[in-house]
Amino acid sequence: MDDVMPFLHNVLRGRNVPLERMQQVAHHYELFGGVSPINQQNRDLISCLRDEFNHHAVKLPIYWGNRNWHPMLEDTIRQMSADGVKRALAFVTSAFSSYSGCRQYLEDIERARAAVGDSAPAIDKLRGFHNHPGFIEPCADNVIRAIHSLPLFDRERVAVAFTAHSIPETMAQTCAYEQQLNDACALVMQLVGPNPWRLVYQSRSGPPAQPWLEPDICDYLKSLRELEAASAVVVMPIGFISDHMEVKFDLDTEAQQLAQSLGMTMVRAATVGVDERFVAMIRLLVDERIAGGEPITLGCMGASPSVCAPDCCAYSPAAARPAASKEH
Repeated sequence: MDDVMPFLHNVLRGRNVPLERMQQVAHHYELFGGVSPINQQNRDLISCLRDEFNHHAVKLPIYWGNRNWHPMLEDTIRQMSADGVKRALAFVTSAFSSYSGCRQYLEDIERARAAVGDSAPAIDKLRGFHNHPGFIEPCADNVIRAIHSLPLFDRERVAVAFTAHSIPETMAQTCAYEQQLNDACALVMQLVGPNPWRLVYQSRSGPPAQPWLEPDICDYLKSLRELEAASAVVVMPIGFISDHMEVKFDLDTEAQQLAQSLGMTMVRAATVGVDERFVAMIRLLVDERIAGGEPITLGCMGASPSVCAPDCCAYSPAAARPAASKEH
């Protein structure tokens, strides 16, 4: 817990966020002993990826750098420089295009490289993967497992709610975030079956007067119960590749408590985590970038560009200062 407030100060630096809001978010961490599962899940992913690289004779070292907590990206790039690394590929743990999930990472990388200086390696970001089978297929299997965990009566009636982090509407207008999310959800449901589904959003953090993507997961649960008389729902956080505080609190705690109060059964499908197909996907993205092979995708939307355009996901964060973000 001693690290939580310093971490939140890093997340919110330069933003006019009231102390009481920061303390409210810190309380979410307190419920879990001050530990977010994302750190261990990143360690596990790196370990599995090293094994995947070794198995396929990919002779590349793997480094880990964070935006807001240790290991900090600048320190990681400094270590890469000391190790003699001249060029690197960056795998961003976000499947979908937006300022927060794409452009901001490019800015973070360039800021860290500038801090390290001329010895910093050149770093190329791997393409987005929202419609890669190594992402879609594990998501579909996790939804199927969640459905099968329900009693037979509920399985036949259960709705599927896909969640992703809400973003300001002005941010959504400059990227393919909504389009990619809907495409990914549809691809998952092609493998799952005919259950009704909807894309909803979670973890909104902006001021009430500012339009963000809707509906919110909690509002959707209420309408699902009151208007459609649904008795069960499977919630799939497709917008995230691993569990973290916005999954553990916003879904497993807050949304789950609401569902129980409404008399609904809510089952949260697992994130892809370290599914072997997802780990293999990262290796394939590396191979694709190095060898220049044909991108692997599902559906008809096509692959994200292998190199981001100079204005991709452009956005001015000053236009929408979030009141608090918990993990990004």
